[in-house]
Parts: sequence; C-alpha cells; structure tokens
Amino acid sequence: MANVSLKHIYKVYPNGTKAVNDFNMEIEDKEFIVFVGPSGCGKSTTLRMIAGLEDISAGELKVGDTVVNDVEPKDRDIAMVFQNYALYPHMNVYENIAFGLRLRKLSKDEIHNKVVEAADILGITEYLGKKPKEMSGGQRQRVALGRAIVREPKVMLLDEPLSNLDAKLRTQMRAEIAKLHKKLGTTFIYVTHDQVEAMTMGTRIVVMKDGFVQQIDTPKNLYSYPANKFVAGFIGTPQMSFFEGTLKKHDESVTIKFDFSDSEITVPYSMLYKAKPAILDGKTKVYIGFRAEDVSIAEGEQEKGAVVNVVVSHREELGSETLIYGDLCGGSESAVNSKIIIKDSGGYDIKSGDIIKVALDIDKIHLFDKETEQSVLPRIPEYNYLDCQVKNGKLKFHGIECEMPSAIKCADVDGELLLPVNAIVFGGKLKADVKTCEQFNGINLLMLSLNGKRLFAVSSEKIEESTVNVGIDFKKITVVADSKTVIEPIPETNSFDCSFVKRKSVRSIEENGKTQNKKAVEFGFMAEGVFFGASDESAQKIFSALGVKNAFASQYRMECSIYDIEVSDSGIPAEVNSILDYGECKFLKCTVGKNTVYVKSDKEYGGKIFLSPNMDKIGISEKERDIKLI
Repeated sequence: MANVSLKHIYKVYPNGTKAVNDFNMEIEDKEFIVFVGPSGCGKSTTLRMIAGLEDISAGELKVGDTVVNDVEPKDRDIAMVFQNYALYPHMNVYENIAFGLRLRKLSKDEIHNKVVEAADILGITEYLGKKPKEMSGGQRQRVALGRAIVREPKVMLLDEPLSNLDAKLRTQMRAEIAKLHKKLGTTFIYVTHDQVEAMTMGTRIVVMKDGFVQQIDTPKNLYSYPANKFVAGFIGTPQMSFFEGTLKKHDESVTIKFDFSDSEITVPYSMLYKAKPAILDGKTKVYIGFRAEDVSIAEGEQEKGAVVNVVVSHREELGSETLIYGDLCGGSESAVNSKIIIKDSGGYDIKSGDIIKVALDIDKIHLFDKETEQSVLPRIPEYNYLDCQVKNGKLKFHGIECEMPSAIKCADVDGELLLPVNAIVFGGKLKADVKTCEQFNGINLLMLSLNGKRLFAVSSEKIEESTVNVGIDFKKITVVADSKTVIEPIPETNSFDCSFVKRKSVRSIEENGKTQNKKAVEFGFMAEGVFFGASDESAQKIFSALGVKNAFASQYRMECSIYDIEVSDSGIPAEVNSILDYGECKFLKCTVGKNTVYVKSDKEYGGKIFLSPNMDKIGISEKERDIKLI
C-alpha cells in the first residue's frame, strides 16, 4: 500500500480558469480521505489528476516514493470506481471482474482465485453468472468495486459511486464501503457532494470551494470547529442558522446583539480570549451561527439565559423529532427578520404564526468575521493582542519590561503589540505559569500567565511543567500606534524577478579512462543578469507545466527564505542599505533591482556585495497566473 503526496497541485485550463488552485496534502497509508464540496469546486478534477485521467498543470504528485505526474494511468497502481459503474453489458459478473486481469495476462487459476475472493468479500458470489441488466444498482456498484479490488491497487479512487442509488441503498452501501476499507487496508480517496457521506465515512475530510481547499480535518473537528462560514454552512444537516450582529465587551462578559431585531445575549469573555480585541468594539459586523440541535424551546430556568424571540413560519415532522422554522423577531409578529431552525424532540404544540421563546446554547456558538468570513474563534490564534508602551528603547507590556534590539528601536509611543503565538520562545528570562495545554493536529497551544496576564504560545512538544521560562523573538513582532505601524516584522521570504533560459555549456565526461569535453545544453534561471543552473528535476517541472515554448517566454518569481541566501564572491549584485541587529543574529537589508532583500550574516558589510541563493531550497512561481511550479 502507499501514501499519496500532493504538493502545489494546479489545474489551469487554456482560458486561464483555475479548476484546482495550489492543492497541498499528505495522505497517509490506509487513510480514508473524502473530498467534498458543491458542484464545480474541483474535487473530481483533483481525483482525476491523481488517477492520471487529467493532466496536472503544475505541482508534484507522488504515490509512495514515486513521482507519477507523467506516468500512464495503467502504471500508477491505482484503481478507480466511477459513478456510472462502467460495466460491460454483454459480459456476466465473473467476466466483468476478470476482464482487467486477463489484459494483464494472469494465469486462469490466479484470475479465478482473485475473482472468487473479491466476490466473497463483497457478498456477490451468487451473482457471478448474471449479466449487469439482471442486477440492482447496489449490486452493480459492488461489481465495479470488485473489478477494482482484484487489481490489489496501492490506492482506491471512488468518484461519487453512490449518487445513482436511492437513499436507503446509499446508506447500506456507505456501510459496505467503510467495512471494505478496513478489510482491504488500502488507501481510499472518495469524492462526493453529499456531506452526510463525507462525515460518516472519512477519517479526514477535504472541504473545497471554487478550486480552493477550505479546510482539511477530521469529521468531528469540521463539525465543531469550522474554519470559515462556508464550511460551517456546508457541514451539518439541517444547515446552520446565521445572523448578522455585533460583539461588545463589558469587563468579563460580551454582549452579542443581533441586527434587525432587539434580540441580544451575553456570553463570558473567557469564550472569546482568542478573538481579535478590535472585533469586540460593538461596531464590527460578524456572522453569528447556531446549529439546529443547539437551539431549543425555552422553558423554566432556560428563560433566564440566552433567549431570543422567534415567530414560527412552518414545521417539518421527522418522526422522532420536529424541525421548527422561524424568524428572529423584535418581540412582535411584524418584526420578522433572520431565519432560524430549531430541532425539537419535546412534542410541543406549536403552530405557524406563534411567537415562542428560544434558548441558544452559548457553548456551541460560532462567530465569523463578516468581511473575511473566517472564524473569530480559532483553535490556535495567530496573535496575542496586547496594550504596550515603547519608552527609552524598552518594550513594556503585561507589567514587564524588555530591552529592545537596535534593529527595531523607535520613538516613544503607546500602542498595541501584535505578538505572534510562535514568537514566544522557550528558555528565555521571563517566568510564566502554564494554565492550560491543548493539542490540535500535533501542535500544542499553551495558555500562559505572565505577571498575572494571559498569553498564548505554541510548542511542538507537550509541556508538562507548571512554570516555564520564555522570551520573545523580536523579529516577528508588530507595534501599531495611532493606526500606523511603527515596528514591523522582518519578512521571512525574499523575492526576485527571473526568467528561465538555456545556454550552451561544456561538460567533462569520462570515457574509456579518458576525460573528454563535450558540448551540452544547460537550463537555469536568470536573475538580475546572473545565471543559476537548474536541476534536471526543476527544468522538467517547468517544461511539464508550460511546454517548451512557453517555458522560455514566461516570467517567473524566485523566492527563498532569508536564511537560504548568503553573501558570496559572485552572484546577484546588491547594495547594502543597513544592518539590522536583533542581538542573537544580524541581517543585511539590501536593494536588488526594485526589490528589498534581507540576508542573515554574522559579518557586517556595506556598499556593493554579491548574493547567492541556495538553489536547492528556492521556490519558483509563474507570475502571470500566479502558479507555484517548484
């Protein structure tokens, strides 16, 4: 069996449409991965690129340790099951399953054993002599699965295999496919537009929209911690109810006001510790989301909690429960506004037009920024937002004082410190208490208490101690005062314009114990008039993505880390503007053409120098379509 690696995978059509945009994922051996999303989101296109039925515009696809971009579909050791079964109508079930094995010229005994074993696994042994037309849709789909199983592929691809079946049969086949995955121990990649299929079958789910990956996570995490409003609305049945509103902080509580009504609720500020403080100003618009199961008819003590008034529009009886549809209102029937769905199992006698009190489970609230539609309740926040003061070259926050490195010293200001959670380093001089440690996808999020004030940090290792020493990576901080950035982080990536070229060269070759010089063609990148040789692998990626003619006509952007470029005797000409001293390390701030470039250096330089990037660690993007090629 095998893992599957997708790195910077694109599908771009001749008219410039990007069907799949920068898809990155590592699929582990024996995982059951589900691609889900609305029609046209790129999920089937991605599957077909893995299968080899669709050309990859750019990127690297590996099955196991082998790059398979240019490998024929039949040689990828992948089996695919389609939506329409694709069975041969004139052949019986046995012959349909055996057909591919005969093309591979296996012996009759080997073919027979494989067909019988697959039929036994799928429970279709009694149908081996029947033709497809004599079978139901579910039975035909099992035959299609059997044809894939006998190949013993490294990876099984399934493209909406259940969409042609009725609801009852789909439920049955979902269970069958899940059991089949466990029995075969093969990597499964499954495409569906049905979020119920995705949630019930996948070990991890990839949610896509408009060619972009929205979120990759387990079914439970997608449901409980959607990254944005689209994922929240797409996952879950019935769909999440959304309202517009504002958040206003008052000491240790936050008032949530619903627009278009007089409804408002209060939640503890502790629920919003990770949120950006600016969003709690009572003016910034947010989307407020509740799932139907987190909304109930208020009664007794519930009426004193988070309660809103709802006017009922209609109801749907589902047997064991009832879905009640209504609109948030201002307390009267005439103020009907925002749609809400309530899942009720109490059997209340509620009619259309009734105004009822509805309790909201505030522990299950979802909040999204109206502009970006991203969650304002991230599992791992990007920044700590702290009030700060810069005075006499020292940074003060949380009641502590830190000497600032000369690279970022500025005039005295009172402002806001944006301190990335990954800028908190362990082993420093500041002592902090560990309050909590949560793990999300291999990353440990710590809530620290520094001088009695809250601070978030991340660690790749679980922290068992109750007290830790921490410091600050000043290269990553931002300070804002009067809406102006007075201290900004050093960029982590340098960028150069370049072109892809070929040139004649001479290579020394050993033949019969003698060294001979032979003419050759060398490919590489030209940046600021300087040639950098490209590896055969890099050149092949350029040609595969653009073709030979377009490869040399296109414009590119070369990118490298500020740690992967150095001063050398020759290379890209640069002018040193200043030296940034961060104490533990120094950086040269240089001008290269129209670009500003940063270079880590233990030595101090001035004037003209030459820079050489590490070509094994560069990234190359095509500028016109903004596609990452290397």
